[in-house]
Amino acid sequence: MTLNMPPFHLAFPVADLHATRTFYENTLGCRVGRTAERWIDFDFFGHQLSAHLRPEEVAQARTNEVDGDNVPVRHFGAILKWEQWHELAERLKEMGISFIIEPHIRFKGEVGEQATMFLLDPSGNALEFKSFKDMNQIFAS
Repeated sequence: MTLNMPPFHLAFPVADLHATRTFYENTLGCRVGRTAERWIDFDFFGHQLSAHLRPEEVAQARTNEVDGDNVPVRHFGAILKWEQWHELAERLKEMGISFIIEPHIRFKGEVGEQATMFLLDPSGNALEFKSFKDMNQIFAS
């Protein structure tokens, strides 16, 4: 199975544009695209994210238990290549980033085995980065 999907676009609320830009650009390594007084576009691993200044809409996500972890229900992220995921995890650890779910392997030995980690951006938006050794497992059941 070859995944050849077009990029997605996601718009989300943030409380502080400067802190958001610093996090996505410097911490995650996202390229900054167009900007305006109340929003910033980012190249998020080949996808377009639009951060809109709307502090009144920023809220902490509730969680559900998944494989022993309290996973934020409202979250977004990226599926990275195996090596890219490990490089990002190491870089974030070296930067002293606080994880809400530490980098680890979920569903070991089962269908959908994956590397995963969760962290929060400065506005409390939950981000998940995951990877599959076998990309054919992404939609496996």
